[in-house]
Amino acid sequence: MDSAIQDYKQTSGMGGASGYLTIDLRALARNYEKLAAEVAPARAAAVVKANAYGLGADRVATKLYEHGCRHFFVAQFLEALHLRPFLATDATIFVLNGLQPGNEVAWARDGIVPVINSLEQWQQWTRAAQALGRGLPAVLQFDTGMSRLGVPPEERAALAGLLRASDGIDVLFIMSHLASADDSASEQNGDQLAELNRIAADFPEFDLCFANSGGVFLGDAYHGVLARPGIALYGGAPTVGMPNPMEPVVQLDIAVVQTRTVPAGTRVGYGGAHITTGETRLATIAAGYADGLPRSLSDRGAVYCNGIRLPILGRVSMDSITVNISALPEDRLRLGSLVEVIGPNQTLEDVARDAGTISYEILTGLGHRYERRYR
Repeated sequence: MDSAIQDYKQTSGMGGASGYLTIDLRALARNYEKLAAEVAPARAAAVVKANAYGLGADRVATKLYEHGCRHFFVAQFLEALHLRPFLATDATIFVLNGLQPGNEVAWARDGIVPVINSLEQWQQWTRAAQALGRGLPAVLQFDTGMSRLGVPPEERAALAGLLRASDGIDVLFIMSHLASADDSASEQNGDQLAELNRIAADFPEFDLCFANSGGVFLGDAYHGVLARPGIALYGGAPTVGMPNPMEPVVQLDIAVVQTRTVPAGTRVGYGGAHITTGETRLATIAAGYADGLPRSLSDRGAVYCNGIRLPILGRVSMDSITVNISALPEDRLRLGSLVEVIGPNQTLEDVARDAGTISYEILTGLGHRYERRYR
């Protein structure tokens, strides 16, 4: 890593850790403001599931609240319980997976709003409202072609009948989820929009919530009254194959454990999967697949130092990775020096591409052994 990072490490009191995950909350806030402006006059929510994609839901959500966000989506009820104390009472937390049997009273007590995905969940929530003797809020999700979550087409008529018969549930809006929004050319986007519009015609009394990160950039027709971006908030590219309009939020720097020079014909790593073809200078860095750097980066990925690409040699181990540092001056890296894994020279998408996966998986997998620095 360049001298600026080394200076930052020293002046900020950081030192001695094996890895540093820097999370730029100012960039996060600017990303939210950009997304909110893109969907206006609709509102922008924030998806903070999986501990805000691994970056810390409490820190992320409170920062976004300061910048006007009042709607937060998580996937599971326990995530909502964790987040609730960090947000003011005018912030609403929605749970995308909806209800599990047995905790309805706790949902009602803490004001958590379920996303109802089936007739069974609707009936659970209705019984809870009747038992408590008061109305309870909910969101209705419909499947528009992803076949994952949401009321399926064959149950819509029955749900409409239950809605007419019940006065215990306050439906805040209806929603669905785009399956291919990161591909702006996908026909599935238009197909899902058409299906949601048919649903809206059957349930005209309710507002719509549709756009995810990619959907924000598909146009006004996809926005509804509330968009719910996720990966774009954290600096991930919302649309594949297009310039990324979002600011980077994370930087990951890993410390060197050891350096050495080996001759030609030396086996590197488990299974001797890499054999050097000439004299090679190596550095072993202190992170591996236990820290969210996939084994699929073996002999494919790289780290950077001073803007120079340092290829990974051999297999990624649980706690360490070996890289080729022959392109650097001999004294550039030593014990404790930092190399860049995610940063100015290598984006989240770059790492994901080399690993044969997506940015979501890389971001949410970044482990808890890094020293985290919020700025």
